[in-house]
Amino acid sequence: MVHQMGLYGEYFKAIKEGRKTVEVRLNDEKRRMIQVGDTIEFINVPEQNETLKVQVTMLRIYDTFKEMYENIPFKEFDCEGWLLEEMVEGTFAIYTREQEKQWGTLAISIKY
Repeated sequence: MVHQMGLYGEYFKAIKEGRKTVEVRLNDEKRRMIQVGDTIEFINVPEQNETLKVQVTMLRIYDTFKEMYENIPFKEFDCEGWLLEEMVEGTFAIYTREQEKQWGTLAISIKY
């Protein structure tokens, strides 16, 4: 199955260059349909001028982004050298604490 997701340019580039191997999402209804072996087609946003297909190799569910970041090396997010607090706060610039509480979080390991 192919899933489409928007992805901002810097993260899109990091996956394309092989530096980012884990994508972070809410474990919402759309993401709960993803299975290992599926394909994700990322669309570079906001331009929407380029796509990138990756294969899902592993799915890990966590209650919170903090728990996720405590369990997965920052290198896999292309965030080596970041502090845990920076990782969590950066994620809350995209998602709200209410969304995290409602859905939980999903670490999607991918292979380009």
